[in-house]
Order: sequence, then C-alpha cells, then structure tokens
Amino acid sequence: MANIAQLEDMVTQVRRDIIRQVHKVNSGHPGGSLGCAEFFVALYQEVMDRKEGFDMNGEGEDLFFLSNGHISPVFYSVLARSGYFPVEELNTFRLLNSRLQGHPTTHEGLPGIRMASGSLGQGISVSIGAAATKKLNNDNHLVYTLCGDGELQEGQNWEAIMYAAANNVDNLIVSIDLNGQQIDGSTDAVLGMGSIRAKFEAFGWDVLDVKEGNNMTAVIDGLNAAKAKTGNGKPICVLLHTVMGNGIDFMMHTHAWHGKAPNDEQLAEGLSQNPETLGDY
Repeated sequence: MANIAQLEDMVTQVRRDIIRQVHKVNSGHPGGSLGCAEFFVALYQEVMDRKEGFDMNGEGEDLFFLSNGHISPVFYSVLARSGYFPVEELNTFRLLNSRLQGHPTTHEGLPGIRMASGSLGQGISVSIGAAATKKLNNDNHLVYTLCGDGELQEGQNWEAIMYAAANNVDNLIVSIDLNGQQIDGSTDAVLGMGSIRAKFEAFGWDVLDVKEGNNMTAVIDGLNAAKAKTGNGKPICVLLHTVMGNGIDFMMHTHAWHGKAPNDEQLAEGLSQNPETLGDY
C-alpha cells in the first residue's frame, strides 16, 4: 500500500501525462481526464483487487469499465503507470495504428481495456453483464464503472440502472463524475437532470457522496465505503464531485477544455504547475 504522498505524486505525474498526450497530437479531452486523476490512481493503486498480468476473462479479480471513453488520456496514463503496458507507449496516443486510440478499443489488444467506449451510455450495461457473470461463476470480486454526469442524459443508462436494482446486482459500484460540465456548456444549461442522487435512490440504489472528489483521502475513503455496502442486495452509486481541469488553474471550472488541446505555451504553463514526480516518457 502506497502512502497518500506517493499517490499524490502519481496524480501529479498523471496530469503531466494527460496534457502531454493531448498536446502532441493536438487532439483529445484533457478537462475530464484531469478531474478524474485522483479517482483512477485511488482505484488502481489502492482500492481494486488486481492480479498479475491481464486477460479478458478477468476471473479472480475486480474489474473496471470506463463508460465515458473520451477521458482515455487519464485511463491510459494510470494503466501504464500501474504496469499494464510500457509508459513509453503513451507517446503513441491517437496516432494511426496505435493501440491508444482516442476512445479505448479492444481489437488491438491493449492490456487493461475490456470494452470499447467510443459511444456514451453503455458502460453500466456492460458492467451489469460482467457482475452477473461473476455471480454465476461464484467469483466474489467486484465490478467498477465510471460514467460522466452529462453522459447520464443517454437513455440506455436508465434502463441499465433500473435493471441492476430490480435484479439485485449488488457486486457493482458505479461512480459518476459530477463536474457539472459537458462539451457544449454546463450540464444544467444543456439538459438539467435535477438531483442525480434522488434519481438513483428512486431506482433502488444505495448512493454515497464523495464531496471532495479531487482529494485523495476522500476518494479512497468513499470507494472503500462503497465496497463495504456491496453484497446487501443493492447496486452502489458513488457521486464523485470533481472539478473539470483540476490541477491546472486556467483549465478549471469551465467546459472550454472538455475537448481542446493546449498550445505550446499552455502546455509549458500546465507542466510548471505540476512538477515531474515519477519521470516523463
């Protein structure tokens, strides 16, 4: 188990990885990636029960499915720095024939990627299937998913949310990245969803709030609290209150950096705010 300082050092390095990937190809989604850096580091370094190596069956270990696949830069960075593939491969982000496409894909066999997530709204459905499979196989491990708040505007989510509760899928933890922003503006301005907590509770889920979704201790505590609620007949929802663009001051609190690459000067400024901790690739 790493200490909090070590995990925060990884978060700082992951921020560097994110903006360097996106800058190199002038394409990608830095805002949501930066906002979820603490979540991914906490999940892969502290919370999930992972086994050595990677196989698509995922037997005997916890599984994670990324639903909002456009935040692939943070996913790729944490996978690489958790040993799934060489960190140097981050240099190939979004290049032709790369295993690191803009949205994760499975056909190139990138370790750590269990579903293609180019289209939004599908992650909970896939995760329910994986969670049901674990129960059929008497595998007591858990299934985790991350969705965006704007992504919940997709109707498929609510069919899956209803199904999971009705079928007591209680080995499933779905985290929602609540940053209040999406590509065209704030989520309230684009399509207000009211209380997401009330909706999940009305559908029969247990719901936890992590009010400081960019605080490492709070994220770890929140995810561990969610784990403690599994096995009690209800799926679990974690509302992760984050800041889009977190850690780079000019990217924070705005939808402008949802899908915009930094120029040379902005890259340098972002890197200066996040000094190298684990070594660049």
